[in-house]
This record gives sequence, structure tokens and C-alpha cells, in this order.
Amino acid sequence: MDIALFSPASLFADPDGDSNDEETKESHQNFVERKHQFPGMELIIREFSFHQLNANLLWPGTFAFAEWLVQNRSWMAGRRVIELGSGTGALAIFLHKSFNLDITTSDYDDPDIEDNIAHNCRFNGIIPVLPHIKHSWGEIFPITNPDWNLVIASDILLYVKQYPNLIKTLSFLLKSYKPQASEEVSQKSQSNDACLLPRPAFLMSWRRRIRKEDESLFFNGCDEAGLEVQHLGTRVYCIVPREVNC
Repeated sequence: MDIALFSPASLFADPDGDSNDEETKESHQNFVERKHQFPGMELIIREFSFHQLNANLLWPGTFAFAEWLVQNRSWMAGRRVIELGSGTGALAIFLHKSFNLDITTSDYDDPDIEDNIAHNCRFNGIIPVLPHIKHSWGEIFPITNPDWNLVIASDILLYVKQYPNLIKTLSFLLKSYKPQASEEVSQKSQSNDACLLPRPAFLMSWRRRIRKEDESLFFNGCDEAGLEVQHLGTRVYCIVPREVNC
């Protein structure tokens, strides 16, 4: 359900009817707030009209992944999580509210995305807002020693040309992570059927259709980068450094 529609441009309109220079160069965003049903709760998420990398809307994989994570909630216990391609921030907001999860959002280096995620956090009762990392895949990551032991994402395989950059960022986050002593002890004590993810790990889900050859291109790129891919079912994948098994 759409709740409100407005344009920030109206706040800066010239009373004489003339557009200012900025408005003639680039149109301002239109925003719409929509109610979205997640497992056990309803969120009101502000989405904006357009983004060059489709960071403006919620996609089907977000809801399917939320359901899957609820069913496998033990896999997230005690995790420090970063979400790639957070878009509106809806999935991160849901996970934080549902499980009090320590989660950081991240997306393309764009103030519109960061501001919108912060707005959605506040509107849904998360104050202070979730931490956010501005990062364009493939570029130098702004944090040299990442301490997230779980990376998540949904519906991020649309742009084939971005696969090498995505894999580069994934490789950095997964291979640069240094487990804490308590985590090493915990993993050694787990039984073989504990059904828990290794640390670090990347969980990815998608529902948007991509070509089989594009899917293979991504997975082959992961393999060449020393990352192991395992299909966990319902189009959810676990990706870890090759020396670690899902």
C-alpha cells in the first residue's frame, strides 16, 4: 500500500517559476512510502523513483531471504553482519528488529542511498540508525580490517559487468577477516550436524531472473578467486574461502 508521495524539488522551487541551475541539470527524486509485510511484522519503507543501480526499490529476493533467515535463525546467533547492496535498508531493518542483530548496511557510494536508509531506520523505530558503509564494489574498501563474520545480500546479480567487482569485494571481506579466539573455540566444539555456518561466510539469495550463463559466470568467477560455493536450497547460496567448508 502506498502511503505518501512527494518530491523534494518542491522544497526548493523558485517562487517566480524559474528552475534553479541544479534542477535543470538533474531531476529531484520522488519518494513513495509503502507498507511491506515481513515475517511477524510490517515495515513502512520509503522508496525513491530511480537509481542507476536499482537501489531504490525492494525486490522479491528480499522477502524470500527474510523468510529463509527466520527459518535458520540459529545461523545468525552472535554474528556481526554486513549487508551488501542494502538498497532501502529494509532487510537489515527487519533483521535488527527481529533478532537484535548487529548489522551494518552498505551500498554504492551515493548520499541518496545512505540518507534513505537512515530515514527508513528512524521511521521504523531504529535510533540511532544502523551503521552504513559507502562502498562501490571493486574499489578499495574503506575499512582495512573488517570484523564482520557474516556477509549477506539478496538480488544483487543483475549487472553482469559488476561480477568481477563484486567478487573482488567479497574476497576482501571473507579473506581479510581474522576470527577472534572465542570464535575459533566455538567452531571446534560444534558437532558435524550443528547446522551452523563457518565464520566468515557469505549468504546470498535472489529471485530475479538471470540467464544460466550469467549465473555460471558469477560462480566460475568465485571459483577462480578461491571461493567455495554451496547451494543451500531455495536459491540460497553459501560462499566461503576455499579452505573453509560450508
